[in-house]
Amino acid sequence: MNVWQGKGERRGARLCAPLMPPCVQSVGPSVSSPSRPHCGAQQRMLYYLIDYIERLYHPPGFQVIRFITVRAALASITALGIALVAGRSIIDWLQRQQLGERVREGAAAGAVSHGHKAGTPTMGGIIILLSVGGATLLWGAIANTYVWLALAATAGLGALGFLDDYLQTVEGYEQGLRPRDKLLGQVVIGLGVGGVLYFHPDFQAYNTLTFLPFLKGQVVDYDLFRFWDVGMDLGWGVYLPVVVFVMTAVSNAVNLTDGLDGLTTGVTAFVSLGLLALAYISGNVNFATFLNVMYLPGTGELTVFVAAVAASCFGFLWYNGYPATVFMGDTGALALGGAVGATVLMVRKELLLPLLGIVYFAEALSVIVQTSYFKYTRRRTGTGKRVFQMAPLHHHYEALGLHEAKIVTRFWIVTAITVIAALLLLRLR
Repeated sequence: MNVWQGKGERRGARLCAPLMPPCVQSVGPSVSSPSRPHCGAQQRMLYYLIDYIERLYHPPGFQVIRFITVRAALASITALGIALVAGRSIIDWLQRQQLGERVREGAAAGAVSHGHKAGTPTMGGIIILLSVGGATLLWGAIANTYVWLALAATAGLGALGFLDDYLQTVEGYEQGLRPRDKLLGQVVIGLGVGGVLYFHPDFQAYNTLTFLPFLKGQVVDYDLFRFWDVGMDLGWGVYLPVVVFVMTAVSNAVNLTDGLDGLTTGVTAFVSLGLLALAYISGNVNFATFLNVMYLPGTGELTVFVAAVAASCFGFLWYNGYPATVFMGDTGALALGGAVGATVLMVRKELLLPLLGIVYFAEALSVIVQTSYFKYTRRRTGTGKRVFQMAPLHHHYEALGLHEAKIVTRFWIVTAITVIAALLLLRLR
């Protein structure tokens, strides 16, 4: 059964592929029309100024600001410029404040020692937050629900990471935030994102639906209670935990990946490029119809946000590539995890995450396997054994003798291949 129709019948409206609310009659490939209610009547910080100048003086070329593709390109240029220009000043400030990375040395470092990286400025995620926030606020639809929710998730987890970094580098706490406190913060932010995705009117038509890979025209409905006549809406009881899990898992996985110069930055840049394509396709009725995927009005504006994320990663990579002159810290890692997690949930493609972010998945899985097997063997034999030389996975290859630059490059290549494969799944069904 096509569950799109089942969901629509439950709510008194027929939903079919592509999902098209009444406010959308015809939409061009890349344009948001300000005349359409809800779907395009968003405010942009520069849009009205440019539109006013265009209507008053009619300068050639100003009308292109209406196109999402143009604003996405402008956002990427802006984010890249902010990262490159402001990055140097922020790094110098971090050095003056002596906010350097603390690295375990000797036996505490395990199979791999990064003692030579001690003192490298951390908390560089501030550069990413400024780049993404500045570019999106300038060129994105700031009143669009998708955009402000993505910004809120990114800023919220970035603030949580900043607090963790601050406690480590400034206050001198060895582990920063206690793991349970960090997890609690992630859960709270995840509940906030899930609450908006479920209860906000903009998402009511498809708030528990998600894209199902490999099967043409099919989706998954998280609302297990839709078959029961319980007299009340209980779908949130299933969907909110799903959102919390995705947000928490992705942000932690990105944080675990951040262990080598440029690794997380480059991987997230490629993942963001994939999300850029998914957001554009989902928000474009013509492409959504052609590929037979859910059409989600308003998600096209996420293209601007994700373009800013990708460009900020490339800009930060200028300083974070081997040998790194700055680390993003939890400030950047959790922020990027929030951006990726929130975006993939809003475009209803979270089931593609194991493929789209395969490096994140592998890094997190290696830690889970290593920890579980060590505890199991210690309980059974009294001596803990390990599956990998060291976890997360990138440290395993480092312990085997591979140079970190080679590991990072290969992980980038793997990510690029899997991102392309994830996009091909939209057609090969």
